[in-house]
Amino acid sequence: MESGHRHRREDRRRARHARAGIVRGLERRSVTLRIPSATYRLQFNAQFTFNDARAIAGYLHDLGITDIYASPLLRARKGSMHGYDVVDANALNPELGSEEEFNALHDELRARDMGLLLDIVPNHMAASDENAWWMSVLENGAQSRYVHYFDIDWRNDKVLLPILGRPYGEALESGELKLGFDADGFFLSYFDKRLPLAPQSYQIVLREAVDAVANEGVGLELRDLVQTDVTNSRFVKEALWRMREQSEPFHDALQNAIEKFNRDPDLLDSVIAAQWYRLAYWRAASETINYRRFFDVTDLVGLRVENPEVFELRNRRVLDLIGEGKVTGVRIDHIDGLYEPVGHLERLQLRLGGEGFYVVVEKILEHGEPLPESFRVAGTTGYDFLDTANALFVDPAGLDRLTAFYRDFTGITTTFEDLVYERKKQAVDQLFFGEMRALGVHLGGLAVADRNARDFAPSELLSALIEVTACMPVYRTYIREGEVSDADRAYLHRAFADARRRARQLDARLFDFVEHVLLLEPPRYIAGERDKWLEFVMRWQQFTGRVMAKGVEDTAFYNDHRLISLNEVGGEPGRNGDFDPVGELHARNEAIARAWPHTMNATSTHDTKRSEDVRARINVLSEIADEWAGEARRWSELNASLKRDGVPDANEELLIYQTLIGMWPLDEREVASVPERLSAFLEKAAREAKTHSSWLEPNEEYENALKSFATSIVEHAPFREAFARFHERIAFHGFLNSLAQLVVKLTSPGVPDFYQGTELWDFSLVDPDNRRPVDYELRARALRELPAAAELLEQWRDGRVKLFVTARTLAARARHAETFRDGGYSAIDTGTPNAVAWKRGDDILVVVPRLTTQLVEAPQLPLYEAWSSHAIHAGGRWRNVFTDETHEGDTLTLRDVFATFPVVVLERA
Repeated sequence: MESGHRHRREDRRRARHARAGIVRGLERRSVTLRIPSATYRLQFNAQFTFNDARAIAGYLHDLGITDIYASPLLRARKGSMHGYDVVDANALNPELGSEEEFNALHDELRARDMGLLLDIVPNHMAASDENAWWMSVLENGAQSRYVHYFDIDWRNDKVLLPILGRPYGEALESGELKLGFDADGFFLSYFDKRLPLAPQSYQIVLREAVDAVANEGVGLELRDLVQTDVTNSRFVKEALWRMREQSEPFHDALQNAIEKFNRDPDLLDSVIAAQWYRLAYWRAASETINYRRFFDVTDLVGLRVENPEVFELRNRRVLDLIGEGKVTGVRIDHIDGLYEPVGHLERLQLRLGGEGFYVVVEKILEHGEPLPESFRVAGTTGYDFLDTANALFVDPAGLDRLTAFYRDFTGITTTFEDLVYERKKQAVDQLFFGEMRALGVHLGGLAVADRNARDFAPSELLSALIEVTACMPVYRTYIREGEVSDADRAYLHRAFADARRRARQLDARLFDFVEHVLLLEPPRYIAGERDKWLEFVMRWQQFTGRVMAKGVEDTAFYNDHRLISLNEVGGEPGRNGDFDPVGELHARNEAIARAWPHTMNATSTHDTKRSEDVRARINVLSEIADEWAGEARRWSELNASLKRDGVPDANEELLIYQTLIGMWPLDEREVASVPERLSAFLEKAAREAKTHSSWLEPNEEYENALKSFATSIVEHAPFREAFARFHERIAFHGFLNSLAQLVVKLTSPGVPDFYQGTELWDFSLVDPDNRRPVDYELRARALRELPAAAELLEQWRDGRVKLFVTARTLAARARHAETFRDGGYSAIDTGTPNAVAWKRGDDILVVVPRLTTQLVEAPQLPLYEAWSSHAIHAGGRWRNVFTDETHEGDTLTLRDVFATFPVVVLERA
């Protein structure tokens, strides 16, 4: 343990030097600074390549997109559909195309003055036999040049590999593990996995072949190899391969030896025991894993990019692409997984020449949490915006009525706050107990040096640490080099107050000690221990985000079904009726315009649980809470006979109904795909919920009953008729919400981001549903042939009206680039809760409707009759970017501005 801490302290020293620019090889680059006006996320894989992206560049440019936002493009595992499982950080993924094809894409973008924002993954790589760095560590252990690249605890001198489908002994004795040999040396195979053998262990196998070729020409050379301590593995591999190819007796002897080992579990066990890794049953991972993973994904291993050498080699190819002008911005995946996020961002900007290169981070901010000022970035990837924008279309008055209905219908009375606490502790227990226990041991070592803490039992310290981790109100803190910000101090005080309240059975002095450690406040008599306390804090900070993500995003969100449109990353499903969504939007936008004007604003991403249009529909339920409650009860009665053994329970039944409301297609040709899509979603939802099934313990009988119910009700005529009547109304008001939400994204401070395909209606659910192919020919044709606004409104169901609003507003952004890039934001009072208005600078004025069930009955358009005498102060002459109408005067009535189109963007005429 102490050896590992010394390495960490050395890494911090070198990192300080890196920030000063004095680490050898840390040359600074001069790069072109570019701020996108609008980004478009593309998911690259073997089915969507560089050539495919080049083919749609013209369409995206015509739409008004300025920058392609690409999923990871470095070489990933064969067949990867997402690119986050990188195996070679210094090569583009050949499945996406050749270097020439990538350059052709760059040329196409440059010709249109478009940029490329690249998603990069510094936190982890694939623990795969395609990853040469990882294979070197497994083969050479402590002697590997890459041993310090991966975040491995070497106290037991072996890497735990929990890759087996059954306990080790059973896998061995069943013959699933096999010894093999080829030009790359000896290896173990386990189905499609291949593991290298340590060169020092070759002797065990080769001894079996020596006697058979003792009198052959290769006998002496082979005996020397067996008796020599292997230091040059490449030399040994080449010599053995040459002998095997040139000597038939040796070829046969080697093959016989391998077959002998594969027949005898004891012999094979002796070889496996001599490796730098220990094979284990996959279920052992949660308790015995000794390398940092991406969340609980065993085949994604954490990188130590806090080490300057690792930073350099991991980022070399990306930095080259930036230097060549082929990448004009980066998105950093999972920033909270890094040991030192703030230092990483500082070093990245330093390598790029100082300040200003466009960087956004995938940072999940909890409701009301600001982005740390110490982050040298343009902003986040937009989940914080998504939360605020989505909440704008929720009726606070309906939430309390939804809560009452939800509790009555399901019998669930647990608050969301309590649910989060319980599920975070469940995540620790089921997914991360090994890492949690290691942190507890680390904490216990610190306690021994403190005379006031030395008598705490290790189990008590561990319990206190679990409680505090479960009570953290944010993903993580960013304490570094002894610096504790006011914000981090406040988060920790909240966590400890909550932990003390919830765990009264624990000695309060335990929490006092742990709090002092996390705040780096050692007593005077052990002030010299502060660096050791800091090392613990740094490790714990890396851990808390994983617990939050798995406990909340991937568990609690799949258990609370009061209003599932709120269950989004960075969201607050526990909201009640006392919040002010309009005030929150204005406050957020005013703050962003001042501090982070170039942050990204997203409404759908590759990671969202539901698309923007799905959420827009479900939000309508908050406006008609009582009506929805009655409808849900009626549907439950209609479908009661379709349940099997009480499946689904009432909570999951509400999930199904809301999901159908959100996903039901407007195009009848797509209805046939609903049962299959819904079934796939429900299987994932049930496993994520970890109530009746889970990924660790799949309950296929329950899952099958759940899917059977869902597919049956879709075909159940009485339900379909009732559903269709209700859904017609929801779909109309969802359409109005979608257009309004789109305009909010397009005109709020920040860079609007579009997830692939969402410029038309998109009723996708969580991945893989949202990774389906996009028909770009359809979209390009629709863009070319867009009719006038009035016709689009009449045909709103085909989605072209959304494309129209997107294109027209992006064109306005181009005409007023300075205003949208750096202009201010000022709220405008509309005098009604059903409309929200603001100005950007002095040349853009925006008005959008909300809570439209209070304004019109479906399918009534336009909205002008709903506004009575409400007006806004404007002043001057304005042109509507959607209808080309002009408005003039000190005040504009809502009746006039909404006369022909349901959303309003005005520019100075």
